[in-house]
Amino acid sequence: MMYRPILILSLAALPLAGCAAGPDYSPSTASQLGVPPAYSVAADQQAQADLQRWWTAFDDPMLSGLVEQAATRNLDVAQAVARLRQAREALVVSRASLLPSVSAGGSASRSEPIRGATTTTTLPDGTVTSFTQGGSSSFSLGADASYQLDLFGGVRRGVEASQAQLEASGYSYASVLISTQGEIARNYILARAAQAQLASARESLTIQDDNLEIAGFRVQAGLVSSLDQEQARANRAQTAASIPSIEASYNSAVSRLGVLTGRAPGALKAEMEAVRPIPQGPESIAIGIPADTLRQRPDIRVAERNLATAVAQIGVSEAQLYPQLSLGGSIDAGSGAISSIFDAITGRIFASLAQTIFDAGRGRAQVRSAQAAAEGALYAYKQAVLTGIEDVENAVVALRTAQAREREFLVALDAANNSAILSRSSYRAGLADFLTLSQSEASLISARNGINQARADKASALIQLYLALGGGWDASAVPTPEGVPAPAPVTTTGND
Repeated sequence: MMYRPILILSLAALPLAGCAAGPDYSPSTASQLGVPPAYSVAADQQAQADLQRWWTAFDDPMLSGLVEQAATRNLDVAQAVARLRQAREALVVSRASLLPSVSAGGSASRSEPIRGATTTTTLPDGTVTSFTQGGSSSFSLGADASYQLDLFGGVRRGVEASQAQLEASGYSYASVLISTQGEIARNYILARAAQAQLASARESLTIQDDNLEIAGFRVQAGLVSSLDQEQARANRAQTAASIPSIEASYNSAVSRLGVLTGRAPGALKAEMEAVRPIPQGPESIAIGIPADTLRQRPDIRVAERNLATAVAQIGVSEAQLYPQLSLGGSIDAGSGAISSIFDAITGRIFASLAQTIFDAGRGRAQVRSAQAAAEGALYAYKQAVLTGIEDVENAVVALRTAQAREREFLVALDAANNSAILSRSSYRAGLADFLTLSQSEASLISARNGINQARADKASALIQLYLALGGGWDASAVPTPEGVPAPAPVTTTGND
C-alpha cells in the first residue's frame, strides 16, 4: 500500500511528460531573413567553388604552410578549442538532469569508556564476581535515490539549449579559425609587398646615385649649374629616407606572422628573408548565390544557433511556473557487528509536489526576459546574414577595382620606364635638363610602387572574398571537440 501514492503521481505525470513548455524552434528560411536571390554587383554567380583550402589557389607553398599552421599553432584558435570542450561538458551536465541521482554511504563507529565502570554480581552460590564494562561498535550502510520528473519539459529545453550552444561553440571555433587564416595570409601579402617596395626603392637609389655622379661631373665641367647636383642629391636622400619606413612595415608583418603561428615575433625572419613575389590568385571565382552564404559562413551559423538557444531558454523559464514533482527513496542497514549488518534492512520512499504560489511576478518576468532575449537573437541573426552578403559584395568590388588598377599601372609602368630611359640618355647627352629627368624618374618610382600596391590589394581583396564566402573550413559538418585538430605545444623560439 505504501507504493500507491507514488504510483498514482507517476501515472498522472505520464501524459504531461511528452509536453515541453515554451515554443518549438523552427529555423527561418532565406526569404524570411530578407536574403535576395542574387548579388547586386556584377560577379560570377555560378555554383560556389570548393573553398575549404582556398589558400592553395595562390600557388605559394610558404603561404600554404603558414595558413595551415593556424589550426594547431594559433593561440586564439586554441582558446576556441578549449571553449568547445567546455560546451561539450555543459551538455553532459544538462543531460544528467534527465536521470535519477543515486548516492551511497557507510559509517562505522566505536565507543570506549574513558574511565572503566566496574559491575559486581553475586552468584547463587554466594560467589561475588566483578567485571569492567567494555566499548561497543556500530556499522551502517545506506543508499539514497532522487528523481525530479520533467513534467513540463524544462529540463529537456535546457538540454536543447546546451546542444545548440555546443553547436554554436563549434561554429565559433570555425569563425576564429578562418579569421586567423585570413590574417596570416594578409600579413604574408604585406611582407611580400614590402619586399617588392624595398627592391624598387633600392633600384631607384642605385639609379639616383648614378644621376648624382653624372650631375657632379657636368657641374665640374661647367656644363650646368650646381642646381642640378643639389636636386639630384635631394632626390637621392628622399628615396633613401623611404627605405627605413618600408623596412619597419616589413618587420611588423613578419613579426605578426610569428605571433599568429604561436611563436616568437622574430621566429620567421630567417625563413621569410628570401625575396618572393606577391602571390597572385585566380582572376575570378564562382561565388554562388546569397543563400549559399547562409550555409557556408560559420558566423551566420553561430547567430542561428544562438537564436535556437534563446528560444529553448523560454521553455526553461516557463517550466518554472508549473508544479515540480520529485520522487525519492532510501535504504539503510545497520548492526553492532559487521557480519550481521544485513540482518535488518529498512527502506523509505517519498514523493513531493511543489508549486510556487506567490513570487511577486518574478517567474513571469523571467519568461518575458527570455522572450525578449530570443527576439534580440533573431535580430542578430538577420543582421549577421545581411552583413555576410554585404561582405561578399564589398569583396567582389574590391577585387574588381584592384584588377582595374593593376591593368592601368602596367600601362603606366611601361610608359614611365620608357620615358625614364629616354630622359636619362638625353640628360647624359646634354639634350634635356635635370628637371625633365627628375620628373620622369619620379613617375617611374610612382608607377612601380603603384603596381606593387595594386597587386597586393588584389591579393588582399581575393583573400577578403574567400573569407566573406566562408572558406577555410568543412561546412558539411558541425565542428566537435573530437573532430578538430588538437593545439600543438607552444614554442617561443625556433622555426620548427
